[in-house]
Amino acid sequence: MDPPTGPSLGPYDYDLLVIGGGSGGLAVAKEAAGLRRKVLMLDLVAPSPRGTERELGGSSLNMDSIRKFLQQASLLGKAIQDSQKYGWRLKEEASHGWSELVEAVQEQVKTRSVEVKRELKSCGVFYLGARGELVGPHTVEATDVNGKKRRLTAETVVIATGDRPQYLGVPGDREHCLTSEDLLSLLHPPGRTLVVGGSAEGLECAGFLCGLGLPVVVMLQPDLLPGFDRKTAQKIENHMIVSGVDFLYHCSLTKVEQTEACREDGVSGEPATTPQEVSRLRVTTISQEGQTKQEDFDTVLLTIGRKAFTSDIGLERVGVQCSQSTGRILVNESDQTSVDHIYAIGSVQHGRPSTTGLSVHAGTLLARRLYGGDGILCDYTNVPTVVLTPLEYAACGLSEEKANLTFGEDSVEVYHSYYWPLEWALPARNKNSCYVKVICHIPDHDRVVGIHVMGPNAGDILQGFVAAMKCGLTKRQLDATVGIHPGSAQVLSSLTQTQRMSEALLMRGNC
Repeated sequence: MDPPTGPSLGPYDYDLLVIGGGSGGLAVAKEAAGLRRKVLMLDLVAPSPRGTERELGGSSLNMDSIRKFLQQASLLGKAIQDSQKYGWRLKEEASHGWSELVEAVQEQVKTRSVEVKRELKSCGVFYLGARGELVGPHTVEATDVNGKKRRLTAETVVIATGDRPQYLGVPGDREHCLTSEDLLSLLHPPGRTLVVGGSAEGLECAGFLCGLGLPVVVMLQPDLLPGFDRKTAQKIENHMIVSGVDFLYHCSLTKVEQTEACREDGVSGEPATTPQEVSRLRVTTISQEGQTKQEDFDTVLLTIGRKAFTSDIGLERVGVQCSQSTGRILVNESDQTSVDHIYAIGSVQHGRPSTTGLSVHAGTLLARRLYGGDGILCDYTNVPTVVLTPLEYAACGLSEEKANLTFGEDSVEVYHSYYWPLEWALPARNKNSCYVKVICHIPDHDRVVGIHVMGPNAGDILQGFVAAMKCGLTKRQLDATVGIHPGSAQVLSSLTQTQRMSEALLMRGNC
């Protein structure tokens, strides 16, 4: 545990001590070390309740990679179907190997973790695989994997412990249910799966499993894509239903229990040299009317949201204030907590959006403010995000509901259109799946306050428009942009139909 070389400020062991190895913590540590500060990062995360090991990089950095890999696995399955229309002839029927996918993804995540540790070392950041707990204003107790403790001091502390999947607190959930962290720890395909929760990660997992040909049921508990544009979220739901995903509405999970194990020779297309025991799960649900129902599944996946990892790290001991409702840390515009030398970055912050890109950006700016003489604050508005369902959904800015609430419906104009990617023409995919929506504030020169894209590579399409929104993009400027042909993004520069016009046509059609 020898400290790295380099000067330190005052009587402390370190200039900066980062508790947690999340993406924001990594960013602030590397940037601070680059500004010649003495930096220590503490990160020791316990395995999930199902025993899945967590790698350095935090849930966001690692899960983002896994999300993309799983989406790509699903898209490749569809591409194989489309390829015949493009003249490709397959010598044999294509099938999916679960174990090969799991092995490849796990190896990639471990490799990335090793690369992150190497980056920290090359930047001059001292990394210690230990759990950090605040025991005094500038003092942190580090406990390593063997239980050995050591007290360290730092002038400034950053909390970047991230969040963890939540459990429902019903009988059998921790014993028998998985979270998204555990999905790729399964040695065999998950079979018929109940996905509990309509969050982004829930729909992503459901879309991935459905894309592999597995039966999937989504229980919306409570809502579909909370925080996203409602009408666009419903279009995502419709597309998933057409793709084969079933949805359960207005009911709650009350109990999960294991039924007697049975022996099978193979599972979901995976060859097995010897019979294996497979346990099914019996799920009990209750409707809004109080009626109970039982149904059997092979896997139950909980995706009901995430909880900030802020307990048992000594925050209350040193006076760092957290929200009573969320448990997340209260911060000001400078990411500073109620204790002036303690900061928080990433998903531990209360009331702020949370994405990997935002955490990295905020962490970098924080280090520059602390040690680089820079005063630039992180802008937490117009943060882009993407849902990696097979039909991707990317958004930036306000939803239609939030825009109407903020400015009033009469001050908001919504331009929208369906579009058909050219590469979908030969396999004759559904014309009315892909969709864009641009939300404008009329009194402010039709300034664009929200963009929503639903279609292939939606995140990549949106990225350039995010920069334009940061510069105050207006509808007139958007219309003056030359579209790239052939390409899907050009639809955003040629929108003429407003939602008011569509609703008027629909009313006349109903008369």
